Amino acid sequence: MSQTNSSLLDEVVQWSQETCRRELNWDDHIRVLKIITDMFLPHIGLSELEDECFSKILPKAVTMFDSMMKEIMDQVGGLSSQNTDLCLLLRSILQAMMQIIDALSSCVRHVGSFAEAPDMDAIRSLPTCVLKVLRETFQHCKESEVVYCGRLSLVADLLQGLFKEAYSLQKALLELLERIALDSSASEEEVSDIVTVIHNLLDICSIISNLDMALHANTWKFVIKQSLKYQSLVEEHLHHGDISSSLCDNLLASFHTSVELAEQIKHAGLQESTQSPEYKLFQKTAKMCRFFANTLVHYIKEFKCFLTKYCNDFHQLYLQILSKFPPSLCAPALPSALTGELNTAALVPMDAFLLQLLPLRPFAEVVLQQDLRLSPEHELPHCLLLVNVLGQLNSQPEEVLQLWYSGSQFSEETPRLPLYQALFSSFRRCYTERQVPVLLPGVMMKGQAQVQVSLHNHLCVQLCASVAALPPLLIPVLERCLVETVLQADSLTALLATDVWCFTARYGTAELCLHHVVLVAQLVKACTTECYQSIHLGLLLKRMVFLMTPEHQMELAARFPPSEVENLSVWRHVLLRALSQDARHRVESDIISLAQRALTDWQNGGYKLGHVYKMNSVLLSLLAVVRVQASPKEQCVLSALRILTQLWLRMSPDQVQSQPALHCTLQLLLSMSAVLVKNIEPQVICQAMLCVDAVVSQRCADQLTLAALEFLSSLGKIFIPADSQSQILPRLSSLFGVLLADRSWMLHQHALEAFSHFAEITNHEEVISESLSVEETKVKVVNYLSKVNAREDVASRLQRIQLETAVIEKHNERLESHKENASDKLTAEVAEHQLLKLLLKHRLLKLWQTQSPTILSSNTSTPCPKKARQEFCAEEEFSRYVTTAENALKALQALTESTATSATPPPPWLESRLQELQTIITHIQTARHTS
Repeated sequence: MSQTNSSLLDEVVQWSQETCRRELNWDDHIRVLKIITDMFLPHIGLSELEDECFSKILPKAVTMFDSMMKEIMDQVGGLSSQNTDLCLLLRSILQAMMQIIDALSSCVRHVGSFAEAPDMDAIRSLPTCVLKVLRETFQHCKESEVVYCGRLSLVADLLQGLFKEAYSLQKALLELLERIALDSSASEEEVSDIVTVIHNLLDICSIISNLDMALHANTWKFVIKQSLKYQSLVEEHLHHGDISSSLCDNLLASFHTSVELAEQIKHAGLQESTQSPEYKLFQKTAKMCRFFANTLVHYIKEFKCFLTKYCNDFHQLYLQILSKFPPSLCAPALPSALTGELNTAALVPMDAFLLQLLPLRPFAEVVLQQDLRLSPEHELPHCLLLVNVLGQLNSQPEEVLQLWYSGSQFSEETPRLPLYQALFSSFRRCYTERQVPVLLPGVMMKGQAQVQVSLHNHLCVQLCASVAALPPLLIPVLERCLVETVLQADSLTALLATDVWCFTARYGTAELCLHHVVLVAQLVKACTTECYQSIHLGLLLKRMVFLMTPEHQMELAARFPPSEVENLSVWRHVLLRALSQDARHRVESDIISLAQRALTDWQNGGYKLGHVYKMNSVLLSLLAVVRVQASPKEQCVLSALRILTQLWLRMSPDQVQSQPALHCTLQLLLSMSAVLVKNIEPQVICQAMLCVDAVVSQRCADQLTLAALEFLSSLGKIFIPADSQSQILPRLSSLFGVLLADRSWMLHQHALEAFSHFAEITNHEEVISESLSVEETKVKVVNYLSKVNAREDVASRLQRIQLETAVIEKHNERLESHKENASDKLTAEVAEHQLLKLLLKHRLLKLWQTQSPTILSSNTSTPCPKKARQEFCAEEEFSRYVTTAENALKALQALTESTATSATPPPPWLESRLQELQTIITHIQTARHTS
């Protein structure tokens, strides 16, 4: 360099910070800087730039730029259109700042003009100083509305120019940095410089997020590209937490903005106008959302081992995005076109996002933690997250399957639930979504269009699909989860587990099905009294018996002989029509014989509690027998009828009132009588009415009242002989009148249903009018028949369900925590003990390991068959539809007659609709004669 050049640089180097802060006129300094960059810089070689120029000049330029920025902040408070001197001063400072940026741009252009790519050491000061100026410039532009506070118009043109200059400078710098290439031999200083550049650009990203979308996206692209370009060099030095959290924040910000814009477009009715400014802005924002989602996925893929600390943030991100899409109750209702674009932008990338996180143990620990506390709007998204995990595990290696399916195995591990148990628990917490209900896409079958299904249906299909692909070693985990879920208090969750268990039994071998039935029967038998566990297990047993082969059904009867009273708790849950003919005949015969013996013991031994309890146990099973018999001429029905008659004749109203133990007997007799009512003698009906009257008058238990309503309703099927009408009909009217006036909403509703059913089919119409002698009762019945009730709007219904949620969950928790005598209730510990007893013998596991591969593989051998499906019965179908039509027409007749006596005429369209019904009946008759 020449002597003149050196002396000029020496002068510039002597600038001090105090001088820069004190001087208000930077013209000389900027003139010197411009001379250096415009006239001298082109003559300096690449190897001399850093030591001879950049390291000496650029820090001073940054200091001068900072002092200008400080001066603006100090003086801007007095800015006004009247204060022209200050306005001119601030404008001159902004112009000077633009000149500094222009000088820095000259430095970047000069370095870029060399054919060879520079080393990082050769320009170390340049990116550092440029990025500092850029950061300050963008920050000032971002805060300009606040800084200039209503006086922005006085300097807006210069601020816009300043931003454009900074935009161009950053673009040029990034292009220059792209040319730099470091290899594995790079020095620590060079690696540190690259890391500093990345972190400085990350800071700039946080500033420009709301300034310019293109600049924001391009800056992020550079940050990620440089991180990957030098991955092996910088991965241990990068602030991965800052990068990932910033990506998450930007993704959520652009996503929420897209949702808000979509709502504005909908409310403004602009969704059809794809050329409107609002719609174009929505598309740009959605595109940014998709960019950040894909970028985050890519970053996690490359640096996942450094991101384990941030799995909770990833979980929350997933939940927040899913909560804004249907079927979430807090998702906005948007036009399908806008929803589709949001799906593409945010929802579709979430599958890839989740796929990258599956192998991370910390993520599994976050998602599967035992006491997960979520806000109500995140319960359903979390449930769907678990379902998506379930769907993606099929393609994962064994260690990932073990991570998710098995739960924590050792005390030193962070506790985590098995995936199946977490799913059932999550479904249980989605009480509001189950009640609304929310709808999800179903499975397309046989080429039919995909339909919307309930959350229960959706989960059931996904769970069963996962069971079909589950490795044999994980079957015991599934079985434990199923048992625990069936034995918890929430009935809908237990029902879901029952569905999955039935699929498991059906999908496996016949022997496995038998073992499962035996296990459930043992658990049922351990429930010595009625409790929620008994109800759940009974439903499971009832369904699983359908899946057994005839031989295994006979084996079940041999293991749990119905002739023994202690086994009746098993058989009262079994639908006898599920049994083969031989098994059914044996079970019916044993139950009838046992019932006859129990009746004889009662008759011979007099009234004793032991005889009553034994009789009640037998009657429960006897009720199961008579409910499935179609013909009253069946021998078992005739035998049951004889037992029923003898019992009714022994039931004294006074005794029923004074002996609460007989209430259960009475309840069972009423239920049986409702089934066999057409074959019961009038004097027996009269005795039953006396007993019902006695207990209703003293406010009996709800279940007994419901059985009484079932019996009273069934009396509509028969015609009471004339000589018995005076004894039966007035009492029947009186009982209906009392029960219809009941203040309990549940009993009142059942009373309305029972009375309307009776009114539809009875020949004794005088009972109807006598039952409605009270005007208030009559109005309620007419309103019920007319379907007149207060309709609940969607918002009110949702609010009511949300209030119910806490009450019901508290009730379920009280049931599960309530400790009673071990002989009165089967606890979860008993169930676990019974299950472990079987599993420790490795019987179930061995069956799956040795036999289910014939199902899971393409092996041509076939497993043992299940019980064949029942064939379609045309006669039963005809009977069902004709009965439905008859009942509907009788209800319409009763409604028409009731309105004829009131001031409210039938609707004018009724006549034309009746003509349409007559035409349909004529077509049916014509088709029948033609065929």
